[in-house]
Amino acid sequence: MGNESGEWIMHGLEWDNPACIHTVEKAIEHINDVGFLPLFKNEIEGFSLEEWTAPEYWWCDDELYDPWLWRAVIARQHDIIYGKFFGKKAGFVSRKWVPAFANYRRDGYDFDALYEDGKAPLKYKKIMKHFMEENADNEIFSNELKKQAGYGKDGEKGFDGAVANLMMQMYICNCDFRKRINKSGEEYGWDVAVYSSIEHIYGYDYVTSDYKEKPEASWQKIVSHMNILYPSATEKQIKKILK
Repeated sequence: MGNESGEWIMHGLEWDNPACIHTVEKAIEHINDVGFLPLFKNEIEGFSLEEWTAPEYWWCDDELYDPWLWRAVIARQHDIIYGKFFGKKAGFVSRKWVPAFANYRRDGYDFDALYEDGKAPLKYKKIMKHFMEENADNEIFSNELKKQAGYGKDGEKGFDGAVANLMMQMYICNCDFRKRINKSGEEYGWDVAVYSSIEHIYGYDYVTSDYKEKPEASWQKIVSHMNILYPSATEKQIKKILK
């Protein structure tokens, strides 16, 4: 998706192109085949879900055809994680690649150790405490997390940025999108992002299973994979999107 002369343009394939992805099931298959994939077009040709779908169906509000709605379906199924994993922009990481991303992005640190070593600010801990220890299996609406973590008018600033950074470090993800519930138990309003730890999705042992190797080794694994699938991608482009 690009802004061209003040107009947002989607880049994709014609519906009748044999390579065009028509269903969420095929999107899931493609993401698993690639391993990790941004939602929108970027500097690396073909490295996005957008470029493999029909532009006219984005935001059509029909879950059968709308890739924007597919992201919620995919997040909800917990086979692939969704979040701001690519230069703080949205995309997907398959189960297979979670340990490599977690090991590299976290530099081998669980969040509590990262904080204790002075490598994470208090404002991040105020978010992460809702997903650690006895709260490890929490799933929290974004608006509720913002309030519970003390962000807002008279509290911490930069909630969205903090969440994006914690996603980039592979500590949290979008585990669902749901409507809020009123006091009468009825759903209302737009679907709202729901956050959880990645350990909640896959379990601590699996997420941290690559901690046994150096973070740089996990990075080289990611780069080698990119070099095979996207040989025209430059080192600079790969670092910008995936570092």
